[in-house]
Amino acid sequence: MSQEGLNKIKQELADALAQRPVISAAIAEAREKGDLSENAEYESAREAQGLLELRIANLQNMVANAKVLDGSQLGTDKVQILNKVKVENVALHNVMEFTIVGESEADFSKGRLAATTPIAKALLGHGKGEVVEAKVPSGVMKFKILEISI
Repeated sequence: MSQEGLNKIKQELADALAQRPVISAAIAEAREKGDLSENAEYESAREAQGLLELRIANLQNMVANAKVLDGSQLGTDKVQILNKVKVENVALHNVMEFTIVGESEADFSKGRLAATTPIAKALLGHGKGEVVEAKVPSGVMKFKILEISI
């Protein structure tokens, strides 16, 4: 992933950790209202706490296992993660441009395509001028790689 992506995940983690005291206070407040077996507020707060702890654990795992790629050391002879790729859909003759990123950074509306998608998988490792086939849910699409940049 990029350093920017890692920073975003670290910020999400900090925000989630900041929510711990808020949820603990909600649990304490609900607990003060009496019988816990019939206290919907208490159950709701406990469920929120469980979801928050799961999110925190997932974010901590992502940070611990993150591999930050240095864009300055990437090549442009073959498509790889963090490359910006311009391709032409061979059948439709339309040109698309996107950056291939890790799954946590993907945002198709911003031109950031996850490396785990069928199109990105098909492009990875191929060079400019090559035509690749991507198996997508609607069938097989062919793309010609027009440009690879950083």
